Amino acid sequence: MRIMMGAFAAFALAATFPLHASDGKDLPADLPLNRLQVVGTHNSYSLPLDPRLTDLVAPLINAQMQRLTTHMPPKAAELFREEHPNEVTFSEVLNYRHDDLRSQLDLGLRSLELDVHPDPEGGHYLAPAGYRLLKERGATDLAPIDTAALAQPGYKVFHMPDVDFRSHCPLFRTCLEQIRAWSDANPGHVPLFILIEAKVQAAPIFAGATAPIPFDKQRFDELDGEILSVFSRDRIITPDDVRGDFPTLNAAVRAGHWPTLAKARGKVLFLMLTASGDAGTRPYLEEHPSLSGRVAFLRAQPGEDHAAFLMYDNALMRSQEIARAVAEGYLVRTRSDIETYEAKVNDRTRADAALASGAQIVSTDFPKPGNVYGTAYTVGLPGGASARVSPAFTR
Repeated sequence: MRIMMGAFAAFALAATFPLHASDGKDLPADLPLNRLQVVGTHNSYSLPLDPRLTDLVAPLINAQMQRLTTHMPPKAAELFREEHPNEVTFSEVLNYRHDDLRSQLDLGLRSLELDVHPDPEGGHYLAPAGYRLLKERGATDLAPIDTAALAQPGYKVFHMPDVDFRSHCPLFRTCLEQIRAWSDANPGHVPLFILIEAKVQAAPIFAGATAPIPFDKQRFDELDGEILSVFSRDRIITPDDVRGDFPTLNAAVRAGHWPTLAKARGKVLFLMLTASGDAGTRPYLEEHPSLSGRVAFLRAQPGEDHAAFLMYDNALMRSQEIARAVAEGYLVRTRSDIETYEAKVNDRTRADAALASGAQIVSTDFPKPGNVYGTAYTVGLPGGASARVSPAFTR
């Protein structure tokens, strides 16, 4: 009876909303949100480096990484190898090309990743050190950056100060407005999973390197406020919505207290990543136990009071942990390719493991055919669907 009612509700919903042709229209309306699986992109905003900057930076960063890994403590080195399992050069790490955010959503991707950098006064990242050095050496026609956007106050969206700073939408608010416009134009879409990485890393490889502005509670409060200035509260699935009357968010998640697909359609979830460890998470949790009153779910470890969203990016090493976490009610993000290596060698082993793992969010740098390596590597759900029931719940 439950399946029949779910199918009837899905039909009624499809009749109400003009769904994307592959936007989960056949999924049961009573399917809990944590039983979905979608594919999204990593560093979704990214535009490629100017080739001259790549040539300038690559040997410096390769040497820096060699020094760093040589002197790492054993545990740190083990974690680094897990998160960076392939032998690649700096230029290969960035060998992906993304369309603008709206085009990615039109393609059927339902997760996007945005790296955010505080810039409350505006202009902090307006003159990247890499471009300053190239201009001193005579370069005059560098790949363009949106200086008008960078001059404005507000969070900026790019990968690395001074090095990898070109972006489809340098202003976080602009990225959000593009997502909101797409959502408005596609009512009834399956929920969008927007990953936000609060960036704190510097790239001090140049003289006069740009020091990042640190995150603290005020900066996180402002980030939540910026999201709410674009998406009204009723368009966002927040930790409070999931926690309900449970004593902690983790208790609610472990009890499966996620909204159904019918209630989640047309909405957005924000999933926050920060620096690993307590130093990165403390400011977002301060005065917000179990993320009470917060907009985003925060990357956590299983069992923590605020734990609802976990990351196990290496699906080949963490398949058992992913399966266990999904079964326990958590949302999990994993990656189908890491630093473009899989596309380079046309190896689907990691992609197949990621999709089969049951992780609800699978991030790729290659969501459509055609890549700089000329291989056939691409990642998507079967039949080009934008969502399906997670394999963890169909086995």
